[in-house]
Amino acid sequence: MDRNTVCDTLHPDCPIRNVLARIGDKWSLLVIFTLDRMPSARFGALLRTLPDISQKMLTVTLRTLEEDGLVVRTVYPEIPPRVEYRLTARAQSLLPHIHALIGWAQEHMQEILDDRKAARVGK
Repeated sequence: MDRNTVCDTLHPDCPIRNVLARIGDKWSLLVIFTLDRMPSARFGALLRTLPDISQKMLTVTLRTLEEDGLVVRTVYPEIPPRVEYRLTARAQSLLPHIHALIGWAQEHMQEILDDRKAARVGK
């Protein structure tokens, strides 16, 4: 499907449904952004960097990102075993879009907060 073809969002193969639903959850983009700042990271370091994520949710998020080929999990044969996570080339190609989204959010955050406040006052 080329960029000019309108995606049928009802079709399961639509990129909007298939891909963006996976990375558009609460944590995936934050984990990818964090791993961009740490070329490789252990689970505990990720957990400390994202203090409001639970251990279970970080595990689920990393597994999902690994399944989608965005994160590589490397287990080192040491005692105790050392596990590190890093971004793949596919995830690296996503980073400019994440950075653009972050820039957009920073540019518009105050307006969004003002609109939220106005909507709550108007209720």
